[in-house]
This record gives sequence, C-alpha cells and structure tokens, in this order.
Amino acid sequence: MSDIPYRANSNLERVLVAGHFGVTAELGPPKSAEVEVIHKKAEHLRGKVDAVNLTDNQTAIVRISSIAAGKVLVDLGLEPVIQMTCRDRNRLAQQADLLGAYVLGIRNVTCLTGDHQVFGNHPTARHVFDLDSIQLIECVRRMRDDGVFLCGDPIQNSKKSPVVAPKLYIGAAENPFGDPFEFRAIRLAKKVNAGADYIQTQCIYDLERFERWMSQVCARGLHKRVKILAGLTPLRSFKMASYMATGVAGIQVPRELLGRMEAAKDGAEEGIRICVEQIQRLRQIEGVAGIHLMAIEWEQKVPEILERAGLLPRPVVPPAA
Repeated sequence: MSDIPYRANSNLERVLVAGHFGVTAELGPPKSAEVEVIHKKAEHLRGKVDAVNLTDNQTAIVRISSIAAGKVLVDLGLEPVIQMTCRDRNRLAQQADLLGAYVLGIRNVTCLTGDHQVFGNHPTARHVFDLDSIQLIECVRRMRDDGVFLCGDPIQNSKKSPVVAPKLYIGAAENPFGDPFEFRAIRLAKKVNAGADYIQTQCIYDLERFERWMSQVCARGLHKRVKILAGLTPLRSFKMASYMATGVAGIQVPRELLGRMEAAKDGAEEGIRICVEQIQRLRQIEGVAGIHLMAIEWEQKVPEILERAGLLPRPVVPPAA
C-alpha cells in the first residue's frame, strides 16, 4: 500500500502523482432513461483509461445527471469523473451534490462554467451562475481541505459530531486557444490558485499554438502545481473537421489537417492516424501530464487509439492504506 498523502485517493490522482502519463475519456450520458447506453459505452473504456468523464448536460441539453451516471460507473467497477457546471445550480445545490456524489463513491469532479442555455433544448430556461468556475473550485477545495462549507460552517451534523468532509480530486477546464491569447495562462493560474489539482483542456488540433501556451504555463511554473491533460477529439470525416473548424467556438483546426481529411479515402482511419500522431507529439511537450480523449459517440475507437499510441496497458498504482 502507498503511504503518499493523497487528497482523494482516486485512481486518477494516484496515476498522475506517480508520474505516469494519464488517460481520461469522455462518456456522454444518454438523453433518456435508457441506462444501457451507459453500460455499452463503459465497456469500451473498461481497463483502457484511468477515469471516465461524465458530462453535465453538455451543450445545455437535458441528459441523465453526471452524478447518477457516475454511480452507474461505480457499480460497474469503473472510476468516474463527474462534471459540475455553474449554469444549473446555486451554491446550496452545488455543495449538496458534492456531498451526495462523495457518499455514492465518486472521488473526482471537474468544475465548469457550463454552456449557455440558449444553445440547448431549453433556451428560455433561467440560468443560475451563482458561482463561476473559479469560485466553484475554491468551494470544493475549502470543503475538502478545511472541512467547511462556503458560508464557513463546519461540515458536521452538530458541534459534538466529527467533521466529515468530501475528499475529492478537483479538476477544471481550460481553453488554450481563446483570445486574448496572452491571458490564457493567467486565467489558468487563477484556477490553480483556487485549488485545481488537474486541468482538462479544450480539444486540440493546432499543436503549435498549444505548445506556445504550454511555454507560458511552464514559464510560470504552473505545470509543477497542476496536472495538465491535453484534450483530443478524433476526427471521423472531412465534414466533421470542417464543422469543428467553423462551427465550434474556441477551436482552431489548421489547414494542413483539413487538407489531409479532405484528401483521405478513409476519413475515419485518417482521423485516428492524426489523433495518434498528436498523442505522440504531446508526450514530448514539457508539462503535459496526460490526455483527455473526447471521442464523441465513438467510444468504441478509444481502445484502438490508445493501443496504437502505445498507452496500453494502463498502469496500476495501489491505493493508500
């Protein structure tokens, strides 16, 4: 058994702290109560990744909650990473859900602002945004490390009861491609200072710009304080590549990649080849601690991508006693 004082003792934390190149993958919960969808996607990821991200009503479309889907994964023997957005909950609901997630066996949480509701299937819904993502990170850190709620009250049932805090590995998202570019590393520093343990980035196609961002990150020493997982979304076709280039805010697709996808006889194979090349290059960049693979509704290709990239089998790091 390890004697390292882990913050949450999750598998993801242990792998990253041990210095292994980490791998997480995304699983989008279904837009119905058909739980078998989660089971099917989970089997593609079993034993192939260190933890599985569960989105929280991504693109502001109603789905099974990330916490409920997380409990399904716990029961299946996989490690979940729940996403929690600031769009739908005030601080009461956020802290209650964090406690609930912990007692259900969930040990990782990624704190996000959340896509605006106008992009989803309930555009007239009221947003909340009681806290922003940086404040939410700070909230989780105070609950975990200080044993207090955001209001300052201790996390206990009575003055004579013990403090029982949710021990969660805290993550956040970051977009290395937003403007102004010189502000991106500064914004990352704010999340690290708030308490983020790991970062999952927006999906990367422009590796040269990503490398410039990482240079700024390393110049500030942030890579020594937080584990950075580079986000990747494998392309399935030239049509998808064109959409990512023009229809998704915050993503830049170089012309070279668009040209390769357009010329490819087998778009899916070329997309996987590009993804594997990206992983190999990312492994050489200082400060990159792993990847976050967002194979949107293409989870069955995750094992092949990781095998071809030389990232299987995954390391096993024993939990702390």
